[in-house]
Amino acid sequence: MSLDPVLSRIDADIDASLERLMALLRIPSISTDPAYKEDVARAADWMAEDLRSLGADASVRPTAGHPMVVGHVDGPGPHLLFYGHYDVQPVDPLELWHRDPFDPAIEDTDKGRVMRGRGASDDKGQLMTFIEACRAWKAVHGALPCKITFLLEGEEESGSPSLVPFMEENADELRADIALICDTGMYDADTPAITTQLRGMVTEQIDLTCANRDLHSGLYGGMAANPIYILTKILAGLKDDSGRCTLPGFYDDVPELDPELKAQWDSLNFDPAQFLGEVGLSHPAGESDRTPLEMIWSRPTAEVNGIWGGYTGEGFKTVIPSQAHAKVSFRLVGQQDPDKISAAFRDYVRGAIPPDASVDFPLGKGAMAGHMNTDHPAYEKARDALSDEWNTQAVFVGMGGSIPIAGHFKTVLGMDALLVGYGNKDDQIHSPNEKYNLRSFHKGARSWARILDALTR
Repeated sequence: MSLDPVLSRIDADIDASLERLMALLRIPSISTDPAYKEDVARAADWMAEDLRSLGADASVRPTAGHPMVVGHVDGPGPHLLFYGHYDVQPVDPLELWHRDPFDPAIEDTDKGRVMRGRGASDDKGQLMTFIEACRAWKAVHGALPCKITFLLEGEEESGSPSLVPFMEENADELRADIALICDTGMYDADTPAITTQLRGMVTEQIDLTCANRDLHSGLYGGMAANPIYILTKILAGLKDDSGRCTLPGFYDDVPELDPELKAQWDSLNFDPAQFLGEVGLSHPAGESDRTPLEMIWSRPTAEVNGIWGGYTGEGFKTVIPSQAHAKVSFRLVGQQDPDKISAAFRDYVRGAIPPDASVDFPLGKGAMAGHMNTDHPAYEKARDALSDEWNTQAVFVGMGGSIPIAGHFKTVLGMDALLVGYGNKDDQIHSPNEKYNLRSFHKGARSWARILDALTR
C-alpha cells in the first residue's frame, strides 16, 4: 500500500474532517458531572458509528461508570491498539469563555487558524487525527494497513475508575503488539515529539485538629495550640533551601538521566525565562543543581496544592481555629513507590505534630511513573516518520504530568506504548477558550498516516 495517495486524500478531505470534528465537539461529554451522563453516552454512540464507517466491528461497552468504545479492524502485519478518550473537562468558569464551549468554530489568531471549543485539543481533536488517517487509508486502499484495535474511554477526565477493571476483563481481546496514545503534545509548534517518560503521582489531604472547637483568641491566644501554625511549619519543612524534598528515602529510587537523552534535551535550547515569563515568573524554584528541563521532566516534586482553615470571610473573626487542612501532591519518577512515598509523608507529619494535635489523611491515592521502552523498533520508525512530516528532527521528551494509561498497558496487558500528540502549550486545555491549531490537526493526521506506513513495512 503506497503512502502518497493517502496523504493526498487527507489534504483533499480536510474540510470534511473538520466538520466531523465539530460534530463531535458539539456533544457536551463531561464525565465528572452526572447531569451529562446521557451526553457522554451519546458521544460513545457517535464514536462507535464513526468507527463502523471505517469498516471496524465497533461496539459501545457498558462499565460501572461511563462506557468504553471498542472497535476492531482485521488486517496483515502488526497488531496496533489505539487509545484515546472522548470525555471532556467541565467548562467552569463559563463567563470566561468567549463563545459557547460546545458551539465550536474556526477562528483566525495571531498564531494561525484554530478550532475553538471544549475538547478541541484534549482529547477529541487529538484522537480524530488518528481516525482521519485511518479513514484516508480506507478510502484509498479499501482497507487499513494492519490489524488495529480501538479503545476509546469515557472516564479519563474523572479518574478512569472503570478502565483497569475493563482491561483486566478483556485483556485477551485488547492485547496487541504495541499501544498508540494520542494525548500528548509537541515540544514546540514546529518540533514533533515522542513522550518517553511520564511522572507518577501521590496525592494526600491533611486534616489537622487541635481544640474541639474554634477558640476566642483573646481568651486562649498564646496558650492554646494553633493548627494553622503547626500545619504551615510542617509544610515548610517538606523542602530544604536547595529545593530538595526532605522526606526520608524520597530519592532512593530516582535514577540519573541517561547521558544521551540529557544531551538531546540540552540541545533543545530550552529558555526557562521565557517559559516562566508566560505565567508572570522569572526564576526556577526547583532543585538548584538540576537543569530546568530535568526539573519538569525527570525529577520528582513535592507541592502544596491548597491550604485552608479558620475564618477567611470579610472582616475579622478573631479565632484560633480548631482545624487546618492542606492538599499535597508528589510527582514521581523512576521506580519511586507511591505507597512508600505516602507512608514516608504520613510518618513525617505524625512525627511533627505536638501532643494536643491529631491528624487524618482521608484522600490518599497514588500511581507509578511510566518509562517507555525506546529500544522498541517502533520508536525510531515513528521518529523518522514524524521528522519527515514536520521537516525537523523529532525529539524524545519527558512529560511533567501523568498519563496512567501508559503504565496500565504495561502492567495489565504487557504492552509497550508509543505516545505521540500534536497539542501546543497554549491550547488552554482544562481552561476556558480551549483550542487546537488547524495545522496540528491536519499535520497530525498526516503524521499518523506516515507512522502507520512505517510500522507496517
